[in-house]
Amino acid sequence: MTGIPARALADLRVLDFTTTIAGPHCTRMLADLGAEVIKIESPDGDMMRTRLPLRHGASTSFGQLNAGKKSVVLDMKQPAAVAAVRCLAECADVVVENFRPGVMQRFGLDYAALSRANPKLVYCAISGYGQTGPSSQLPAYAPVIHATSGYDLAHTSYQQDRERPDNCGIFIADVLSGTYAFGAILAALRQRDATGLGQLVDVSMLESMLTLTLTEMQTAQFTVPPPARALFGPVATADGFINVSVASERTFEGLARAADRPDWLTDPRFAAYLDRRNHWGVLMDQLEAWSTKLSTEECLAVLGRNLVPAAAYRTVREAMADPQLAHREAFTQVKDVGGEFLALNPPFRLSASAARVRPWVAALGEHTDEVLRAIGCPEPEIATTSGQSR
Repeated sequence: MTGIPARALADLRVLDFTTTIAGPHCTRMLADLGAEVIKIESPDGDMMRTRLPLRHGASTSFGQLNAGKKSVVLDMKQPAAVAAVRCLAECADVVVENFRPGVMQRFGLDYAALSRANPKLVYCAISGYGQTGPSSQLPAYAPVIHATSGYDLAHTSYQQDRERPDNCGIFIADVLSGTYAFGAILAALRQRDATGLGQLVDVSMLESMLTLTLTEMQTAQFTVPPPARALFGPVATADGFINVSVASERTFEGLARAADRPDWLTDPRFAAYLDRRNHWGVLMDQLEAWSTKLSTEECLAVLGRNLVPAAAYRTVREAMADPQLAHREAFTQVKDVGGEFLALNPPFRLSASAARVRPWVAALGEHTDEVLRAIGCPEPEIATTSGQSR
């Protein structure tokens, strides 16, 4: 339609066997860019369909991850269902799955099997530890990967007087590995443009998490004394806390101006980065002698005028109300059987292509008949393979 930009992946068909978060996050971004994503679900459905918040039995958490995808129910224990998947895979561009390694092979639906019939297929497998190796068969969810990757203890090391690791409620490993899978799939598709052949994309959640610990991986190899106080943390004000991030000489100079402490620039404890790092606790104590006399709003105003990166700590609800997000149209109103809710669009914008969530969520099995008829499955086969349909 006139005025609506094309979507970059509108010519792609994706078979999505993923559940929970990592895989669905990846495939929803593919759908946001226009791919036809066919989500294959068991008769019980993706377990995220039962996760809070629920309205009239519909989960907005599931909706956030699966908006814009078609839902096809297939009981993979039935040979006819496996045969239907093979038919779908023959005309698919991408398959994404996040089962434990070996599960798809037992169904005869692994990359080796499907690529024989469709050499152009890009097959992405997301798993905790990778498809092969001594840990490949270990079960894994994001919190386990946070712990085993070293991330949790690295994070704990920055907390004062803390030894017990934090509880986990934010699933970083899922979102991160799903994002790496998205990028790797696009790279494989680009190579397919040149060679005409697909390939296996093997994404490890463990290695994905390790990419977050860039400095820690290097300090683990060498002796580096820790600073007396974490370099990036809360700074007290008269009525709360702010985060002040001083990561360059220019921002340190701005901090000295903001706090009216020009002496910091010549103080041998602070003037050079390494000396400043070694005396960071002293510097922060002196900074708080200034900041605690001002409100959070006043501190941020002064720091902002001096180009020092700083922000108040906000809740997610407060962050969602940021006018900057409204300006960027960061959210789309999405509808499911429970009503409407906001879903976050991809955090990137393309100047000549739409990149936003499609505003609907499929009911379980809603597209089973439509999709199977399109590939020529006869009525009896549909009846035996469909767990639920419209």
